[in-house]
Amino acid sequence: MQRDAYETLVRAERSGLEEVLCGLTDAQWQATSLCDGWTVEEVVAHLTAAASTGTAAWLLSIVRAGFDAAKHNDRMIERYRGEDTAATLVRFREAVPSRITPTRDYAAFLGEVVVHGQDIAQPLGLALDPDPRSVLEIARFFATRDFAVNSKKMVRGLSLEASDADFANGEGPVVRGPILALVMVMAGRRAFLPRLSGDGVEELAGRLGA
Repeated sequence: MQRDAYETLVRAERSGLEEVLCGLTDAQWQATSLCDGWTVEEVVAHLTAAASTGTAAWLLSIVRAGFDAAKHNDRMIERYRGEDTAATLVRFREAVPSRITPTRDYAAFLGEVVVHGQDIAQPLGLALDPDPRSVLEIARFFATRDFAVNSKKMVRGLSLEASDADFANGEGPVVRGPILALVMVMAGRRAFLPRLSGDGVEELAGRLGA
């Protein structure tokens, strides 16, 4: 898939998330997401940062953080979070059409939008259905590369089978289920394990930890 195609999908996924965010209450904005204890607002600020930070700025931030990814992320969240949730939403909305990426790993940044969108929607019990093309591209990328998340390592020695898409990867005990659930588990989200079945689920659960 060419860069333009990825950018079209990224914009669409951001737009879908924006629609969900527009309907959130203040309490929902402060709810805990599925992502490392971040609140919904912090996840949104993180996505805005990713859409606003080019290669040079990203490298500079990483160096200034002493190559500590958590410190880098926390600083970027504070930079792109607004004075209130309305301002945070405005900043995200302005970033929806952005073509900026820190690196040329476009599938990874498409994955970031989709995974973090689910990080927000799932604990709030909200529907957010990404484009099947987006999810398929992310599944293929996650299953074959470790980038930001150790997705390839997570499913090494397991056979993944999507029940709703033309996706299969690997050899070994089977893990079967909706392709979005496979993507989210590859990204380390244990909350999606109950949507999967097969002999490999127990092994996968052990890798995900408590």
